Amino acid sequence: MWSPPISLPSGSVNPPSPEAPRSAALFSLHDRNGAVELARALLARGDEIWATSGTCAFLRERGIAAREVAEVTGFPSLFDGRVKTLHPRVFGGLLADRSNPVHEAERLEYGIPRIDTLAVNLYPFEATVAREGATLEEALEQIDIGGVALIRAGAKNFAHVIVLVDPAQYAQALGARDDLGLRRAFATRAFERTAEYDSAIARYMEAGLLANELPGSLALTLPIASALRYGENPQSRAAFYLSRTERLPEQLGGKALSYNNLLDLDAALRLLVRAFPGGDGAVRAAIVKHTIPCGVAERPTGAQAASAALDADRISAYGGIVALDGPCDANAARALAGTFLEIVAAPSFDDDALALLRAKKALRIIRFEESLPARLARETRVRSALAGVLAEDDDPAAASETLRVVSKRQPSDGEWADLRFAWDVVRHVKSNGVVVARDRVTRGMCAGQTNRVSAVAIAAGRAGEFARGAACASDGFFPFADGLEAAADAGCTAIIAPQGSIRDAEVMAAADERNVALVFSTHRYFLH
Repeated sequence: MWSPPISLPSGSVNPPSPEAPRSAALFSLHDRNGAVELARALLARGDEIWATSGTCAFLRERGIAAREVAEVTGFPSLFDGRVKTLHPRVFGGLLADRSNPVHEAERLEYGIPRIDTLAVNLYPFEATVAREGATLEEALEQIDIGGVALIRAGAKNFAHVIVLVDPAQYAQALGARDDLGLRRAFATRAFERTAEYDSAIARYMEAGLLANELPGSLALTLPIASALRYGENPQSRAAFYLSRTERLPEQLGGKALSYNNLLDLDAALRLLVRAFPGGDGAVRAAIVKHTIPCGVAERPTGAQAASAALDADRISAYGGIVALDGPCDANAARALAGTFLEIVAAPSFDDDALALLRAKKALRIIRFEESLPARLARETRVRSALAGVLAEDDDPAAASETLRVVSKRQPSDGEWADLRFAWDVVRHVKSNGVVVARDRVTRGMCAGQTNRVSAVAIAAGRAGEFARGAACASDGFFPFADGLEAAADAGCTAIIAPQGSIRDAEVMAAADERNVALVFSTHRYFLH
């Protein structure tokens, strides 16, 4: 049975009951790990335990003398649990400033016990929306209202209330509950948690709602996933932050991942995404150094792909990161074992491959979900600039990319395969970027040049004799015919680039003069 709501005429006083405690601790928990131990310790200190209905039942079943919040407020849990704690007896106990005589007089007048400890964790909204097939109705029911309000109230009054939003905080809180600095640190984490939570809700609600617009407010509040030894260089400090709906790829061996490792791993995984499908289920191997591709290959097996990618530029591959989009078996591991590498990443490893790779104690072995590269390609891309953030994603209203042959000579089947492969790779090479590929292996790459003709010359020079009969891809259009001429003079017989130069006609004429197959794309792929 529940007590009817208390009605107080103006000026009336409702004194606390004789058994009212000096202070209370309020529990509202979805994750109840550590709750019993925390409650026992607080009871031993003389606190009374209040809890929302589900948490109260959990504690009572384990021998904890807890009062349900409904007993304190005089109201039951209403509307399928949507309203439980939203009551002055609860929020008064959290928000009253104990150093303010007026607040204390009002608290005592209305019989509101102090709440000195607040342990709250929120409905699992992030986990719910990450589940495949979750409906909007399910998501809405997992938006916590009272829990967020409790956390904000307790954190605002951290001078008097310690707020715990994570079971990992419980032991530290018990050891130093009267430490003002600790309470402030916990309050800071509490506000961070509510910001993360609201950001996750905003990201979910805006997804697909305004298909032709970017978010009105960029929600980037992410919990820390890992502290890092340092940033790009030892004099910088760094950490990695990740949404609760995402998971870091699983590390199966080697040293902890560094800041630069994470950047390079991201770049390597993006190279596994095929805009143009590779031949007949071929495995792709991608090698990255300082976020720049230095060897990419497609072959029938992982071992063949790894060997071909390494052979593309063994000097640059030293100290690089290798990612495979197929299983890493013992043969693939043997192909990689002879080169010093920072990371080997694949969607799966067999036992023999793991044994071979783990023999290199420092080598980081990463297993990632097969869907991860494609998810990375779809995400909103952000980077800091001018004390703000730039953001972009693929515009759903943009026209689809099309390729068209603009030369008199049509590419052969083999040239088409190499053109599509090179075009897949060049979009991940820093501008001005050029890729020379033959037999679906990169033979020469150049990134970050300030003029395109130099980028072509460097890439073709690195390809050497492999440029003969190769495909050449340029991430931007040729502003003059000289870039195409340099590729053709090096031996490239098929070239792909974006359209859009005022001298496109001159470039097309140069291709015909050299009997080169030239393909124009409607899209460019500058990468800064």
